Amino acid sequence: MSAASPLAACLRRVRAVVFDTDGVLTDSARMHAAAWQEAFDACLAAAGGGRPFDPVDDYLRHVDGRSRLDGAAAFLASRGLALPPGSPDDPPGTGSVAAVAARKEEVFTALLREGGAPAWPGSVRLLHALRGAGVPCAAVSASRHATELLSRAGLLGLFGAVVDGNEAARLGLPGKPDPALFAEAARRLAVPPREAAVVEDAAAGVEAGRRGGFGLVVGVDRNGTPGHAAALRRRGADVVVTDPGDLLVPGATP
Repeated sequence: MSAASPLAACLRRVRAVVFDTDGVLTDSARMHAAAWQEAFDACLAAAGGGRPFDPVDDYLRHVDGRSRLDGAAAFLASRGLALPPGSPDDPPGTGSVAAVAARKEEVFTALLREGGAPAWPGSVRLLHALRGAGVPCAAVSASRHATELLSRAGLLGLFGAVVDGNEAARLGLPGKPDPALFAEAARRLAVPPREAAVVEDAAAGVEAGRRGGFGLVVGVDRNGTPGHAAALRRRGADVVVTDPGDLLVPGATP
């Protein structure tokens, strides 16, 4: 890449970039948080009440970046609710971890079909800059809806690979903080992790990038939530930005 590259210096040494989807590429994290809030608050009410699910703090602490079942189990355990794990065919409800996760899925799907989620403009600028520089990109998500989200946002064609929750289930890949999703994305781009970057807003995802041996791990702290930037650094982020567009040289034209 030439000195005129619009990419920040930290990105000029990588050969591929793997992006998380929700909260990094699309403004869908709020939809996930709202769906979890409805599912968890119903469960808390059924158990006799308790402090409602916080769509910021509890979301970041317990469910962001994790699979639905892992996130549901983590939050319920944090409130001392020992629900049975249930089975994948449990209907939406409050009687098992799987039922709570199914309720979240039901609510999120309804929100998605109502209109989807827009792409973050800074992320779009960065994707086009990477494309112009010949750097292949992949998108990763624990959600089974990631491909649909990217398609609705007009981003799908910018990725050489997408590893979403459907692919993770098909391949038996464990969720974050295990690096399997990111490693599979790098494999599909034919670039070793040490020569690739991860861009992620969840602490579990940042940890996955670090554990996977990626050459650059970028944390995204969009909302400036107290302690979140520090948590991203603590889990392994080399750089923390408020938006992926911050990884472009100021004033540069992608």
